[in-house]
Amino acid sequence: MTDNKHQQQAARVENEATGDRGGLSQSELDELVASSDTGGRAVGGGIGTLLMLVALAWSLFQLYIASPFGLFNDTLARSIHLGFAVFLGIMAFPAARTTFQLALGIIVPLALAALFMIAAKDGVAVWWIPIPAIAVAATVLLGSPKDRIPIWEWALSLAGAGAALYLFLFYRDIADRVGAPIMQDYVVAVIGIMILLEATRRALGPALMIVASVFLLYTVLGPNMPNMIAHKGNSLSEIVNHQWITTEGVFGIALGVSTSFVFLFVLFGSLLDRAGAGNYFIQVAFSLMGHMRGGPAKAAVVASAMTGLISGSSIANVVTTGTFTIPLMKKVGFNSEKAGAVEVASSVNGQIMPPVMGAAAFLMVEYVGIPYFDVVKHAFLPAVISYIALVYIVHLEAMKAGMQGLPRAYTPKPIVQRLIGTAFAIAAICALSFVVYYGMGWIRPAFPETASYIIFGFLTLVYIGLLFVASKEEPLKMDDPNDEVTALPMPGPTARSGLHFILPVVVLVWALMVDRLSPGLSAFWASAYMVFILLTQRPLMAIMRGESKLVTDIKDGFLDLIDGLVTGARNMIGIGIATATAGIIVGAVSQTGVGSALADVVEVLSGGNILAILALTAVLSLILGMGLPTTANYIVVSALLAPVIVTLGQQNGLIVPLIAVHLFVFYFGIMADVTPPVGLASFAAAAVSGGDPIKTGVVAFFYSLRTAALPFLFIFNTELLLIGVGWGQGIFVFIVATIAMLLFAAATQGWFVTKNRFYETIALLLIAFTLFRPGFWMDMVSPPYNEVEPVEIQQAAEETPAGEYLRLRVAGLNDLGDPIEFVALLTLPEGANGEEKLENAGLVFRTDGDKMIIDDVSFDSAAQKAGLDWDQEVLRVLKPVPQPSKYLMFIPALLLLGLIVFLQRGRAGRQPNAPAAA
Repeated sequence: MTDNKHQQQAARVENEATGDRGGLSQSELDELVASSDTGGRAVGGGIGTLLMLVALAWSLFQLYIASPFGLFNDTLARSIHLGFAVFLGIMAFPAARTTFQLALGIIVPLALAALFMIAAKDGVAVWWIPIPAIAVAATVLLGSPKDRIPIWEWALSLAGAGAALYLFLFYRDIADRVGAPIMQDYVVAVIGIMILLEATRRALGPALMIVASVFLLYTVLGPNMPNMIAHKGNSLSEIVNHQWITTEGVFGIALGVSTSFVFLFVLFGSLLDRAGAGNYFIQVAFSLMGHMRGGPAKAAVVASAMTGLISGSSIANVVTTGTFTIPLMKKVGFNSEKAGAVEVASSVNGQIMPPVMGAAAFLMVEYVGIPYFDVVKHAFLPAVISYIALVYIVHLEAMKAGMQGLPRAYTPKPIVQRLIGTAFAIAAICALSFVVYYGMGWIRPAFPETASYIIFGFLTLVYIGLLFVASKEEPLKMDDPNDEVTALPMPGPTARSGLHFILPVVVLVWALMVDRLSPGLSAFWASAYMVFILLTQRPLMAIMRGESKLVTDIKDGFLDLIDGLVTGARNMIGIGIATATAGIIVGAVSQTGVGSALADVVEVLSGGNILAILALTAVLSLILGMGLPTTANYIVVSALLAPVIVTLGQQNGLIVPLIAVHLFVFYFGIMADVTPPVGLASFAAAAVSGGDPIKTGVVAFFYSLRTAALPFLFIFNTELLLIGVGWGQGIFVFIVATIAMLLFAAATQGWFVTKNRFYETIALLLIAFTLFRPGFWMDMVSPPYNEVEPVEIQQAAEETPAGEYLRLRVAGLNDLGDPIEFVALLTLPEGANGEEKLENAGLVFRTDGDKMIIDDVSFDSAAQKAGLDWDQEVLRVLKPVPQPSKYLMFIPALLLLGLIVFLQRGRAGRQPNAPAAA
């Protein structure tokens, strides 16, 4: 594998020397990934070895605390986790970037010092506060070379790590004085916050540093803010206690998720990639799809989807798969910008693919309060639909240009034989799954003490068998994409050459989905199995091929393991720092109550319209995402706006599940990696393709419109998230939604069977919308509710079946005493008549003239859960009425689609040399 890597690098250098490549050299691409993900400082010698050992120690520590025998207090683990992240963040990322960033590195700590001095009350000494601020600013001013680490950087990193470890070192003392910090607490917290923000600037750029600083400013200067968002203001004592000494701020839920779950999944992906799985995924995708129209682009989409399963970084995904796929796309007819845009759109979408989802899946578990399995279930369908639509977009681009695929490596069998072979393969997989599922179910109760050893032995036998199969095939090589492609690799041998890479993924999915272990423990067992594979695959494969150099093979396997552990830790630097800094923002929100104030601001700006609120949220996510990593963006926007959307949705009579809102925020956060002018993934792709980064970003944005449309759709049609649907309906929803998204892609790309006319594009958009939301039109044709006078509420309740909603438009006062109107969704229980149903729901009314007033609401009743309270006035009552099936709207939509197909086929047949739809 090492020799192969050197051959690849040599080939790239030679190609660059002859002018065959338009982008950056491999070393420059590696530096691009390092500067954004793993650290741009390259230090050799003993210092480089020391940093490698620190990263290795971090990975080993995380494996230990995730293991079944690693009993460790969560707060202490977070403290150590952040200590490693801050130390490596300062050491691995040099301070010298742009003049603007350097200015921020000097100004922000000094401004924070002034702010903390203003906030100090109750006789707290302030003379010392400027000292750490001046020290941090001085380290930035003195400079930070890329090839060595000066003494002041050592001091800064050790001070930051020490401040992070403070909770670990003085845990018992702090526990005895929670809420009453001493001078030592003040000093450590102030130093820690300043150095954490400096580490954030280095590792993630200025945006997150600025946002966190603004929230600290708001925390202190609350009384000076505009009335709508003003608050009493918080003292330095309250800030220190809330942000650093307890687990409400920096050491809050976000850092806890990074410590407990995210690290293990990032490490698992790193180990899997180091074993060769990344190359395997790319080669399999090309062998299966390279022969199609625009085959390399379609293969790039599939390869990026598979890589996204194990990667949390869109930029690393672009560079990893893009160095191979982008030149091949250019070779079959894509220009530089389109080739880069396809790679960007597919790589960024890797972050919405379960199980990792760029670390957001585990944050959603904590913030939404649902099991990990449910998060994956809800996120799966939109992600798959989005990828299918991207493959179709690539197909449309290939049709526009009349492209052909690459030559096959074999003569395909007749379609009937292929269908029979596919059917047998599916049957074999189902039978194997059946045997494995019930076999495992039998082993555990039969051998409760030794079941784990038996399962490991069984997996080992399967692993050895798959290695034996792989040993009969030629080793996979990452061919140079600039070389002439004469034929694609054979699908069968290519797939068989790396089937053993699937085993650790099976272990992970089994632990998560079947055994329902925690995400951290599941990732531990999967990572442990990856350690076993890395140590054994080289020597075993060499023995099976008769090429064994046992000592060398074992040594190379051990070096692969060390490299995977170190790379996994370095990939986590940015995520660890981002979750800690986002904790400052979350802590400020909970400390100041800005969430409720923001709800008022958003309601005023949107006029209470749920669609306008969603649009504002999308814009805010895009703006913040231009400088924040996806994880931090998701934490910030979900903390600020997710409750607002749910509340205002309810006031408009729309039940918006919290998971739908969190996925909405997350989708628009990842869109920022695409959107110009900052889209970092677009710049990375342009570096590979040699194209213009802004044009690449614009094209990628249009390719990603399907990803931007999906969140709006699943907010209003939660069936897309598989909420409240069974298996049969889930399959139906998947098929219909996929067709709808393909039609949306055809409309936005201006091409279906042939080039669209403007009215055909409008019609395709209407058809797609109808397939996504047939209820919208049906509600206009046959309203689902009948409005009656408030005094008729008992009659309406009697006619409403038990278990369904009775919608009440009410007026009253909110928690702050301000007038408010909203729609209450009252679930009616069983009852002999309407009056009894309302009483069982916890409601008692009184009449005041022609007004219907709520006189009493029972505690913990359906009425209280619906938001009803005493002295509220019922303005109107909406009782549900029978309605025809919303799916009847599919009939006119499909008839219109048939007409468009008829018209376009007629035009396509009359065009000379028109590419056939395939």
